[in-house]
Amino acid sequence: MKKTIASALVMALVSLTACNDDSNTNEESMTLSNKEKAVAVLNSIETGDEQAISYINPLEYTQHNLAVGDGLAGFGAVLQALPEGSARVNVIRAFEDGEFVFTHTDYNFFGPKIGFDLFRFEDGLIVEHWDNLIVKSEQLNPSGHSQIDGTTTITDLDKTAENKALVTDFVDTILVKGEFDKLANYFDGDNYLQHNPQIGDGVSGLGAAIEAMAQQGIEMLYTKNYKVLGEGNFVLSISEGTLGGEQTSFYDLFRIENGKIAEHWDVIETIAPISEWKNNNGKFGGL
Repeated sequence: MKKTIASALVMALVSLTACNDDSNTNEESMTLSNKEKAVAVLNSIETGDEQAISYINPLEYTQHNLAVGDGLAGFGAVLQALPEGSARVNVIRAFEDGEFVFTHTDYNFFGPKIGFDLFRFEDGLIVEHWDNLIVKSEQLNPSGHSQIDGTTTITDLDKTAENKALVTDFVDTILVKGEFDKLANYFDGDNYLQHNPQIGDGVSGLGAAIEAMAQQGIEMLYTKNYKVLGEGNFVLSISEGTLGGEQTSFYDLFRIENGKIAEHWDVIETIAPISEWKNNNGKFGGL
């Protein structure tokens, strides 16, 4: 059945590339927000919704997932390779910031995974895509949280810029520069909900995890922050660095409450060596 769905989507991709002047498609596209379009595209991986493919620009689609070929052809090839009946997509959170939409999703995509996806839109169509994926943990973290649970409610839209500035400063000061003596400036005491599979709640839980890694000779370094995006009380930071000496991509989602960081989700992905890349757009290209 899923092979049929994948084939239908691939045919839709081919058809869309050849001709993109369907007036009915354009009318429906105009009634949806960019956020709704991005979610529809992700859901189509499971449902086979051909309409959703029309939300991607067929002539200009830049892919930054290094395991996927560029353009719609690369997307189609991945869909065809999915094992029969395997695809599952559950978008937990979706946010919009200007021309960008970012999502937090529970997948079965070549196995259970948690992912952040980032889409850039031009004239109502998706023209660029970045993501970070990690194998879904089979266990809850030390405080009993999963990688995706917690609130999904977007609030404080009037504080979006303020909250983005807070996270930008936190990433630069704490994660990049390592000025841990200033850590207390960003939290309400020890009140901090953590969804990383290996770390418990609180600033104390973060400190304990860092100390445990140090004892094992594992170092986590953030070297550059590429993008900070947000909607209301949720802010996503995209950074590059190393973990255990391996080049790494860090996607960190923060929930801000009363001017302090209150909750955190992340996806940490090792960056594949250039010899394995299926496109030359770069993991952080264009950000």
